[in-house]
Amino acid sequence: MTTPRRTVYALVPLPGLSLETVARRSGLHPDTVRKFVALGLLDARREASGRLRFAESAPLDLARLERLRAGLCLNYASLGVVVDLLDRISRLETALRRSGTGSDQQSWT
Repeated sequence: MTTPRRTVYALVPLPGLSLETVARRSGLHPDTVRKFVALGLLDARREASGRLRFAESAPLDLARLERLRAGLCLNYASLGVVVDLLDRISRLETALRRSGTGSDQQSWT
């Protein structure tokens, strides 16, 4: 005789931030946040119910994207390229500092 399977529901919220929290903290409309996710500029994962969950750093990531978009007049397509290049420069500067061969100049990223 087999025992029937029981469905277990989480009693605590899943880690991460909800779409509404990210939108409120970043000062953006939830549709704008969804647009950044759809374009692959902001990472998010989906709960079993289909709702988006974000990392704690998502409002900071959105602020960076908005600053680049407004400050440099970048369109959404070029934002991804610029963010990838800035992240790569940052990793290279970190590697240079660790190796001891880098300059003492302040990072510009």
